[in-house]
Amino acid sequence: MPKKILVIDDEPDSIKVVKIRLEASGYSVLTAANHDEAFRILENTIPDLILLDVMMPGRDGYEICNEIKSQEKTRKVPIILFTAKQDQKAHLKSNAEFIAADDYILKPYEAEKLLKKIKAFVG
Repeated sequence: MPKKILVIDDEPDSIKVVKIRLEASGYSVLTAANHDEAFRILENTIPDLILLDVMMPGRDGYEICNEIKSQEKTRKVPIILFTAKQDQKAHLKSNAEFIAADDYILKPYEAEKLLKKIKAFVG
């Protein structure tokens, strides 16, 4: 059975590209465009990994990440944050104790680099 990855991103084109790449690598992909969609999915399905965009309207990726990690049934799900801003890299490092993500990747990213990070968590 393929590993399930939940992609949370408000950019449809970004979701489409990631979904195509992950499915081509044998993963099952669920997608959500915001906090509410993500949590509707998480009510019924626990993915093997979550890819989460940082910059989103409403609740940002940091808030969503910390909420996912604070819940008993989803706290062990690895989360990789996506960010397009270089300054977010410094923010992630300096606030690591407040941000519950397991890893991050900067956009634009190389597909192989993303797949390597995913494989490190879920195989």
